[in-house]
Amino acid sequence: MEILPCTSCGRLFNYIRGERICPNCQKMLEDKFVEVKKYIRENPNADIKTVAEEMDVTVRQIHRWIREERLVFSDDSPIGIPCESCGVSIKTGRFCDKCRSNLAAGLKDAAGVNVPKTMAERPKRKTDNRMRFLDN
Repeated sequence: MEILPCTSCGRLFNYIRGERICPNCQKMLEDKFVEVKKYIRENPNADIKTVAEEMDVTVRQIHRWIREERLVFSDDSPIGIPCESCGVSIKTGRFCDKCRSNLAAGLKDAAGVNVPKTMAERPKRKTDNRMRFLDN
């Protein structure tokens, strides 16, 4: 546990983990998130700049909430952020579906996990060592 100044208000607080903001500023930020989410539900066609201006929050904070998958937008919404890998516009998260599946496949290959895709590729089990039940 460290004593650090809050990056938002500058007050000292006991930092344990997470963002480097004090509990009071965290509460205010969480309240602001609820307001922004409500505003977006009521105004589904608003863009990020309009939401930021109306709700008195930075565009950077809205992007952070989108990357954390706390804010999700419909397909017809003008709000979108670029995929961190290929740059295609996405509505939530950090990566598009294609890049996410490529990343997962790459991680499986790196870990040496080979998951058979079809039943024919799966190894045959030995039937000798299986538990058997008697029918009454």
